[in-house]
Amino acid sequence: MPLKTHQDEIMIYCDPESSVGKKVLAYAKGNAPHIKEINYFKNPLSPSMMRALLKQLDLRPKDLLNRAHPYYQENIRGRDFNAEGWLNILIRNPQLIKAPIAVRGQKAILCDNPVNVLQL
Repeated sequence: MPLKTHQDEIMIYCDPESSVGKKVLAYAKGNAPHIKEINYFKNPLSPSMMRALLKQLDLRPKDLLNRAHPYYQENIRGRDFNAEGWLNILIRNPQLIKAPIAVRGQKAILCDNPVNVLQL
């Protein structure tokens, strides 16, 4: 079941302290009257929520990984997992999610460029 928001609301899953997170939130606030910020460090995504987001994004869990992150380089690089294993890595290590995820209505987008949020 996809995650849905009201058409006037943009839900953003991010690290609001990161530079790209701050930029995405700023663009979103200029584009929609209601922004719901979900800090995935304070409000971890459940496996079912993460699956729903991935389905909306049409991505696999490993597609969301920031392979340049030091934790990835030290602990994960060169290893292989099944889809459930990658999903668990993302849920337990949200710092590895490479960009904020924005949802509006039934559409979700990975905001690896902050202006991507304007596509919603």
